[in-house]
Amino acid sequence: MSRNSLPPPSAAPSRSQHTPQSSLDLELQPLRHNDDDDTDYHSSDSAPSTDTPNPMARTRRAAPSGDSSTMNTSSSVEFRRKTVHPVEFDLNDSHISSASQTAALLERESFQLDSSIDPDKPPAGSFKELSKKDQRNFLLLVLLYFLQGVPMGLAMGSVPFLLKSRLSYGQIGVFTLASYPYSMKLLWSPIVDAIWSPRWGRRKSWIVPVQAVSAVALLWLGAHAERLMEEAEQRLYFFTFVFFVLVMLCATQDIAVDGWALTLLSPENLSYASTAQTVGLTAGQFLSFTVFLALSAPDFANRYFRSTPLDHGLITLSSYLTFWGWIYLLVTLGLAVLKREDRTLTRDGIGAVYRTMWRVMKLRHVQTFIVIHLISKIGFQANDAVTNLKLLDKGFSQEDLALTVLIDFPFELVLGYYAGKWCQDYMPMALWRWAFVGRIIAAMLAHLTVWVFPSDGHVGVGYLLVVITSHVFSTFTSTVMFVAGAAFHAKIADPEIGGTYMTLLATVSNLGGTFPRIFVLKMVDAFTQATCTPAGEKAVAFDPFSCALEGEKHRCRDMGGVCEVVTDGYYITNVLCVLVGVVTFWGYIRPATKRLSALPLKAWREASGEAGRAAGR
Repeated sequence: MSRNSLPPPSAAPSRSQHTPQSSLDLELQPLRHNDDDDTDYHSSDSAPSTDTPNPMARTRRAAPSGDSSTMNTSSSVEFRRKTVHPVEFDLNDSHISSASQTAALLERESFQLDSSIDPDKPPAGSFKELSKKDQRNFLLLVLLYFLQGVPMGLAMGSVPFLLKSRLSYGQIGVFTLASYPYSMKLLWSPIVDAIWSPRWGRRKSWIVPVQAVSAVALLWLGAHAERLMEEAEQRLYFFTFVFFVLVMLCATQDIAVDGWALTLLSPENLSYASTAQTVGLTAGQFLSFTVFLALSAPDFANRYFRSTPLDHGLITLSSYLTFWGWIYLLVTLGLAVLKREDRTLTRDGIGAVYRTMWRVMKLRHVQTFIVIHLISKIGFQANDAVTNLKLLDKGFSQEDLALTVLIDFPFELVLGYYAGKWCQDYMPMALWRWAFVGRIIAAMLAHLTVWVFPSDGHVGVGYLLVVITSHVFSTFTSTVMFVAGAAFHAKIADPEIGGTYMTLLATVSNLGGTFPRIFVLKMVDAFTQATCTPAGEKAVAFDPFSCALEGEKHRCRDMGGVCEVVTDGYYITNVLCVLVGVVTFWGYIRPATKRLSALPLKAWREASGEAGRAAGR
């Protein structure tokens, strides 16, 4: 069915008027469904849980010729409408309002309320099967997400590791506040959706200037990074604020790119947006985390690149930031000049977008999904936030850590690609649940990996393989969970408010992994008990004192003492997190996600009018 095959707007009722009681000739027929999973379709997430087929899979089964169906979300009955002969008009006509277009779409002969995807166009099975236009746009999305991943990899990866020798776990927890804008972008996403220039395009109006400002911020940081690192303990909050601003710019770019992805790719291939995000972000973060840590490590440079050892790496934080500042400027200039965005006249006021977002958040199943996202990552938070830092603390070298993540990177890219393909064949939330269980297991394996760290501090090949295996498994489960969740977001998001809707879902998902982090890191310090005592008979006598924090450890070594750890807070914190994860998953998350994945897609659309709002109630 052609997208332009629509009835005239004057004949289309408004969304609020589109009810089974209209003048259309309706016939009641029983709703038939398969039992591919163990949940029936229900309009409320409070309904009993059994399995159901993927809602996306249902859209590929076209309605009988001459009929189109709408679901009564309060009963197991389909309303089938007799044949309507549409009249074609141009969707790009500036005189046709977005409300009329939406109403006309609802009147399309083959339109089903659980999806707007053409059932005659199945999703592409691989990148090669995408159309040339989708391939180009997919690569553009990968590039934009890659740029976003570069500063994110620094803020969430490299910088905390570089600070570990200067700050305690609790102080590093304070620095993690710099990543919060990525989990708060919902607050200003309606502004990004509502304010834009028709000349530049709805998304380029934000992406181009935000990336230009990011470039300037990176260049400024490149000129001051070394001094800020040296004064990190004394100026911790200023240092955190600087990266907070940089991450805020990345988050704003992410809002615009997420919304653009919904129109850059064909509707049937929207799940590739999550693949582009995974590949791009992973590559950017890998470059700023693994590659940067390796090239900035003196031992790595001396072993593989130098004949005469030096006390510094091949690159510094300042030079790295400066380099990417210029790359940002070049890519932004190319985007501004070479890429044209499709014109759109759809524009809502900021207040209208906030009200729309509020109506979406009032939907009962959306509220349930928000709760799931906020509590789902607590179970593996200690593993994600502390395990690698604890390995460094025990004597694992920065070079070995970089090697571990380097080996892990190809697995992450390949798994991200295949996870996107799996989401075409399986229900995304079913994959998400399996990945959740895997991440709990990965947290327990990480616990054992830290526990068996060689007592003499010598890391041999055997132990290095143990760390690599544990890391790869943790990455595998994390990648599948991320891609499956993002694919589910893309499928249920309403394109009319794409930036806001996608950002709402992505924000609560990110917030679930961000807000517990500072508390988990502080818990490690709180539960740790360590005492500094004189190292021997010849050592200068002093009264024993606590050396649980990093600054106290340095003072202990400077005094010639030995810091003996009595209780390691990492183990206690990790056990508590895993217990919370197990209880919440089996008690709430698992049954709730089964109910949510059973909902028809239109039940997630605020724009579906009375039926959608009725589903929310």
